[in-house]
Amino acid sequence: MEPAAQLDAVKHYTIQKLGTDLTGHGLDHIRRVVKMTKRIAQEEPVDEFTAVVAAYLHDTIDEKLVMNVKEAQDELREFLRKIDFTQDQITTIMEIITQMSFAKTLDGDRPTLSAEGQVVQDADWLDAIGGIGIVRAIYFGGKHGERIYDPTIKPREQLSRQDYRDLSHETIINHFYEKLLKIKGLLNTATAKKIAEHRQQVMLDFLDEFKQEWDSNA
Repeated sequence: MEPAAQLDAVKHYTIQKLGTDLTGHGLDHIRRVVKMTKRIAQEEPVDEFTAVVAAYLHDTIDEKLVMNVKEAQDELREFLRKIDFTQDQITTIMEIITQMSFAKTLDGDRPTLSAEGQVVQDADWLDAIGGIGIVRAIYFGGKHGERIYDPTIKPREQLSRQDYRDLSHETIINHFYEKLLKIKGLLNTATAKKIAEHRQQVMLDFLDEFKQEWDSNA
């Protein structure tokens, strides 16, 4: 199968898996990550095709979104084999999408990603910050019944992966301090770091305004 046909099949696979998502990981998110992957890849010595495929597929096996991660991964590997990806390509893609999440950085042993993986990770993480990131954080938190804010609940420090996945002790506003404001310092590429400068300030301004309004001071 030609690369263009493979990519078309990958797009349809992602639509099948995430087309009804209501947590902020739907097709609009995927399209932005793909677009940003292409943008960053223009400045980096990477295999853009591999990076774009990984960008399309990165949330199809996410533990937040699937009932059984191993089954989702096995299904994806079999799908890629059926559309003529080589074993090396499959290994590369799976290594990217299973190791790129923020949660993987929390237990003190951040995985080393390929150049393609670093580009996709940056593209995905950029979509978690700035104006889009604000909306997605609220959308996800509302979906999972999180409180908006409680000033008596302080942001958690030195989160473990288990703590991070425990939403019962998180508020939407604390999520900014526990994750989103940290992303800028964890990005890989110069292009992503430059983009993150503005998006970081957007979040800081939002948090300042939010707290002023929360206390009826604005």
